[in-house]
Amino acid sequence: MKPIRNAENVEFKPAFVERYSKLTDWEPYKKISLTYLRKSIRVNTLKISVKDCIARLKDRFNLTPIPWSEDGFWIEHKKGRLDIGNTIEHALGYYYVQEAASMIPPLVLNPQPGEHVLDVAASPGSKSSQIASMMENSGILVANDVTGLRLAALGINLQRTGVVNSIITLCAGERIKGVMFDKILLDAPCSGTGTIRKSLKTLLMWNPDMIKRLAGLQRKLLVNAWSLLKPGGTLVYSTCSQEPEEDEAIVDFAIKNLSDVKVEQVKLPHLKSTPPITSFDGKEYSPEVKKCLRLWPQDNDTEGFFVAKLVKKD
Repeated sequence: MKPIRNAENVEFKPAFVERYSKLTDWEPYKKISLTYLRKSIRVNTLKISVKDCIARLKDRFNLTPIPWSEDGFWIEHKKGRLDIGNTIEHALGYYYVQEAASMIPPLVLNPQPGEHVLDVAASPGSKSSQIASMMENSGILVANDVTGLRLAALGINLQRTGVVNSIITLCAGERIKGVMFDKILLDAPCSGTGTIRKSLKTLLMWNPDMIKRLAGLQRKLLVNAWSLLKPGGTLVYSTCSQEPEEDEAIVDFAIKNLSDVKVEQVKLPHLKSTPPITSFDGKEYSPEVKKCLRLWPQDNDTEGFFVAKLVKKD
């Protein structure tokens, strides 16, 4: 782990330190938060096999398999340059530059060929293109986002990766109506406190009011997404936030307010995780939240992430 430049000048807000000292082991968390993320890629099997992609890259890059993803690799240029987004293979869509923890929600969703799948907040397309790859470009993938600017990046990335089973839509996620899906990914807009290693601006932006506002939006998105899910279908809720109000509290809300909710255990091979939070700030959550996946950056040397798998009972 390489330390971030000028890390000694980074200031954590006192309220942030107080809160996160209650949520996790503060010193290891602080230490890893001030280190650079390892670069990682996902081989795009819509265009090339993992074996053939590795063969093309191995002379220039050191590739280390990501244990929980058959298509994922940590990558480092043998000459020390960080140009993984500036290669012929990247331009051809043979791989997607994607953070290792970001690959987890589609793996938990486990979309299959021929299914109807919705990605509620799809831009810039890392998870949508992964879903399409798992679907083998069959069935229907609705990749939605809320602004035209975000759709531009989404469209470019889906085109580059050879996705042909997608319909790109522009709509507020809480207003999507009239279509039912086998599986839904709600990778919700969030405070992004799991991404400090990628952007120190997150520390400056962090405040409790923002968390409350985002949690309100997340509840609205979840309620609407649940109404679009077929009986027997699966909805994966995920964030790159470490805030209980945006994570376990949202799952607790779903259990208490949505019909026919079954929380399923989230567990991937060779992935270390920390037990979910069952109570915080005077609030008790359903014991069912223990089945969710909470990743701190220090667990696997990745971003922080939260993933829940909700199944609608038949």
